[in-house]
Amino acid sequence: MSVNFAKLKSMEHTSIAQQDSATATPVLCASAVRQEGRSAVRFPLALPAIVLNEGKQYAGITKNISANGVLLEFDHETREGEIIKFSLRMSGQILGIEHDVLVHCTGRVVRCSLSGDQHLTAATIDEYRFAAQ
Repeated sequence: MSVNFAKLKSMEHTSIAQQDSATATPVLCASAVRQEGRSAVRFPLALPAIVLNEGKQYAGITKNISANGVLLEFDHETREGEIIKFSLRMSGQILGIEHDVLVHCTGRVVRCSLSGDQHLTAATIDEYRFAAQ
């Protein structure tokens, strides 16, 4: 799936505007993007992630990402309300540019769960910056 993140906000507004007014059920394209009553469209992207938590680094992967947050899967437990730092490497091919982009983020854990032996952590993206390449 090819996603142009520069158009993320306009896509969110389009998706919300396409809701059926009688049932308030989102009308979605065939792009596997889902809307669950949250304020941002989620993209099911599996991006490599490095999570910094309590002074230690953990490798993980994103399950989905939106303009407001991310769902991360890795082998370390987090707690709701905890501040975490994470870095995501976004493929230049997905972004429609020549090279990959590394994004450093700071967020707050809003939900935690366990899936097999992996921990799922839903976190906001409160701050982000692009790494110098």
